[in-house]
Amino acid sequence: MNQNIRKRRAEFRQDLGKPIDGRISQANGRLKSANAGIAIERHGQRLCLRATLPPKPGTHKTRPYQQRLALNLRANPEGLKQAEARAREISGLIASERFTWATYAKVTEPDWQTCADWVSQFEERYYAGGGSETTWAGDYLKIYKRLPAGEPLTAPLVEKTILSTEPNTKTRKRACMALKALCDFAKLEYDPAPLAGNYGPSQVNPRDLPSDALILECYSLIQNPAWRWIYGVMATYGLRNHEAFRLDYERLAAGDRVVAILDNTKTGYHEAWAFYPEWFDEFDLQNVFLPNVDITRSNSSVGHSVTQYFKAVGIPFSPYNLRHAWAVRTLNFNLPYELAAMQQGHSAEVHKRTYHRWIKGDIHQRFYELITSRPDRPHPPAIERGLSSTDAQFEGRCTDS
Repeated sequence: MNQNIRKRRAEFRQDLGKPIDGRISQANGRLKSANAGIAIERHGQRLCLRATLPPKPGTHKTRPYQQRLALNLRANPEGLKQAEARAREISGLIASERFTWATYAKVTEPDWQTCADWVSQFEERYYAGGGSETTWAGDYLKIYKRLPAGEPLTAPLVEKTILSTEPNTKTRKRACMALKALCDFAKLEYDPAPLAGNYGPSQVNPRDLPSDALILECYSLIQNPAWRWIYGVMATYGLRNHEAFRLDYERLAAGDRVVAILDNTKTGYHEAWAFYPEWFDEFDLQNVFLPNVDITRSNSSVGHSVTQYFKAVGIPFSPYNLRHAWAVRTLNFNLPYELAAMQQGHSAEVHKRTYHRWIKGDIHQRFYELITSRPDRPHPPAIERGLSSTDAQFEGRCTDS
């Protein structure tokens, strides 16, 4: 008898030493083996159940969906024991189609929702509003994955998530944007603007851009003809990485020197012109030759393949710098920035803010010489020769003195 008591006490002390999350995982393993279709979750210091259940009376939903049932049980060994028993009980009711909300009236959903709940609901709203899968994956989901799925969405948690990103970076700016949208959707009062930092397109440094001579030099370094074609079309038309794989190739193959970027890109269908036009022939762009890249993947994944290749062959600048170099080149061609912006698939304001600060004295001088040499330019009024009567009187007084 004494041995049994000592054994139970030892087991109890051992249980106390086990993290409760580990015990929850074990319980869920048993429920899964029993094909219960229900799981136990811990939210803070409380336990709840998660299962696919019929809609509650009075809701707009018509089909069963994933719901959480609050148990009012503490997250400790005894609470977990009761939670597992209730899970099996509810599983039996569901299996026999006898589960009703009246039968289990005391079990209700939590009065708060988890981060995962809010993200799931916001995703539905996002796609219902016409949002794209690429933007969701790249600008929103990457940030939302940083949130602890099972915790309630709170302002301190949002701020902690934002602060986990590096200041003054694109990731920090994206985090503030994505989490502000989620907070607004959840009607959570929190403004991350003070943490956004000063990252923006204007941070692109013109000194980091390759010269046109370097662009040509690096082109000759690429041995693979398919990747040479990708490099050439990006440099000639200022394309984003993935856009080189989203073109109307039939037009190019037919000799059309205007490239058409299709509508499955970041900013939809638009057209671009060659700057320099000689590069169309220099890079043999009419002879379309694509590398073996899975173009069914997302734009970001396809674009990453380009970045990886640039690094692999030792090109000393980012693929995106070919795009920036194109934009600066159009300034030298005196292309109006509104047209350059349209060809790059972004707003005139973005283009102006990003590139106009790079206009230097030589460009201003070239514009000046161009417009002052026009025969139809405005001319100043003619200067009358000779002294007026007033000027003569004034000059006489000066002489007399």
